Amino acid sequence: MTYALLNVPFLLLAVVALVVARVRTGRPAWKPLAGTMAVLLVLTAIFDNFMIMAGLVAYDDAQRIGLQIGVAPIEDFAYAVLAVILLPALWHLIAPWGGRRSRAAAASSSAGSAGGTIGETTRRTETT
Repeated sequence: MTYALLNVPFLLLAVVALVVARVRTGRPAWKPLAGTMAVLLVLTAIFDNFMIMAGLVAYDDAQRIGLQIGVAPIEDFAYAVLAVILLPALWHLIAPWGGRRSRAAAASSSAGSAGGTIGETTRRTETT
């Protein structure tokens, strides 16, 4: 099995998670992901080349597809792509407490409670 074939199921899983996150939450946004991807790929190219040239990491030539950037095989960039796709998707799917309330929680609290949450009540009394 080549390194590229080893990466495929993980990348497909990450893409599915990103699409599900996008459909369910409307997030993550595409532009920040693209910017993050560009920065991370450049950094991966720089540091992976240094690590391979220093002998910290080695790849079996028989398992590579042959494309490379510097001395880093193209398959090595799949890990950066995976991180940029999967981490924001999981954040929005698993951690709704990450600074934003879910739409259902926001709707139920505004429709069902006159006093609001403790934080909202505190903010209201501080401003008055």
